[in-house]
Amino acid sequence: MNLRTPLTWFLLGSYPLVVAAAAANGGTDSFGLPGMRYTLPLLVVVMPLVLLPRRPVIALALMLTGCLVTAAYVWSWEFGYLRDVRFLQFIAIDLTVGYIATHRPPRVSMLAATVACVAEVGVIAVGRLASAPSFVLALTMAMLAAWLVGNRNRERRAHADVVRAQEASQAITAERLRIARELHDMVAHSISIIAIQAGVGARVIDTRPVEAHNALQAIETTSRQALAGLRRAVGALRGKETSDGHHAPLLEPLPGLADLDRLVAVTADAGVTVELHWQGARRPLPSDLDLAAFRIIQEAVTNVVRHAGTDACRVTIGHDDAELTLEIVDRGPAGPAASDATPEAKSRGGFGLLGMRERATLLRGHFTAGPRAAGGYRVAVRLPLPKTS
Repeated sequence: MNLRTPLTWFLLGSYPLVVAAAAANGGTDSFGLPGMRYTLPLLVVVMPLVLLPRRPVIALALMLTGCLVTAAYVWSWEFGYLRDVRFLQFIAIDLTVGYIATHRPPRVSMLAATVACVAEVGVIAVGRLASAPSFVLALTMAMLAAWLVGNRNRERRAHADVVRAQEASQAITAERLRIARELHDMVAHSISIIAIQAGVGARVIDTRPVEAHNALQAIETTSRQALAGLRRAVGALRGKETSDGHHAPLLEPLPGLADLDRLVAVTADAGVTVELHWQGARRPLPSDLDLAAFRIIQEAVTNVVRHAGTDACRVTIGHDDAELTLEIVDRGPAGPAASDATPEAKSRGGFGLLGMRERATLLRGHFTAGPRAAGGYRVAVRLPLPKTS
């Protein structure tokens, strides 16, 4: 059972009685209970603190009212008593102002600090403590310091909230870009293979029905694989249950260089032979680097199928201690040498080249692409490998 609400109402209901008792006690132990002359004035500023988390301004108003009432009635020839009690009350009020400055807008906290400072000076005058300007100045400086510290905390919290919002927005944007790249790589490759096979089947369906049948089978296999990949991607993003009642896995196995043989087989069905060459000692790669290498090769091979006008290309993967190198070269029609910034290079892959470059850049790698002087097109990537201990 939550006792916070009834306790709060009980303390607020008994607060006027505590203020009246502190005033009637007059700074003595006339009630016959030792320490009451200290306890009652302190309860005047402590009891309103129950409202501090949700109603800090009301809590401060109650504290100031109680202090003014007790200052008007509590009188003692023992100056040390009055000084100690007032200082403790002023500290509680300053801390409350600092809390308000931390959690409320400056216009509210500045008004609260001004009213509290005036009330403290009024407590000094009503309680006939001291009227020295230095004492009033000290109270004012203490109040100003409390407000400045609280306002600074508010600014820090606001800045931290802005930074967290920006980081969340950047993370969402990065995730969307990653999803867009993954979908582009998966769908563009599959659709390119389907388009090639459909064209082949349409040309030979009357003269070579067996080849047309093979093309249709390749289209069916590729389209089913693409649909399965899309279902997995959408299911993972939505976190929904699959048709068999199982929850869609959020971490589907991602492809890597070990899946190149399957990529070679699918590309061969589209009429392009891929020659794989491995150089250096193969060793396990980090998952992000392994995925990026596979996607870069997949996109480059897809560009060969779609744009090169050739039936073969060569893929070379090089491993050494410092970096992973990828080279995809086709033997398409000869063309003038050009950098990857030229229109010829850009038109070769469209967004595919941008995606490959971005993947390499994110891994602090180097990417180049462009026509070769001897003919064909070349994509070269160097990806630094993490140091092994």
